[in-house]
Amino acid sequence: MPRPTRPIVIMLLAANLLVAGPLMAGRDHDEIRRLRGAGQILSLETIIANHRARYPGGQLLEAGLESEHGRHVYTLKFLGDDGVVREFEYDARTGALWHSEHEDHKE
Repeated sequence: MPRPTRPIVIMLLAANLLVAGPLMAGRDHDEIRRLRGAGQILSLETIIANHRARYPGGQLLEAGLESEHGRHVYTLKFLGDDGVVREFEYDARTGALWHSEHEDHKE
């Protein structure tokens, strides 16, 4: 199966942003602002900027904030310049990379 062209990827990203619910499942934006104001989590913008400094290139497909194992975790999903989708999980308080993986696509 051929890789999607850049315009299709951009349309999918735009559609994903339009249908995305609150950044954190079960929590509203006020709760996220409270966590940021209390210094319990970094901003999503900070996490993305730090990620891009370490891993330049690629397109952000999804971003989310979840609570896992008693801590807040940002999940970023990127489409790499090589066509591989990779997911990165960052500790929302420290910004440390917690886990990463890539999706296998067999043609």
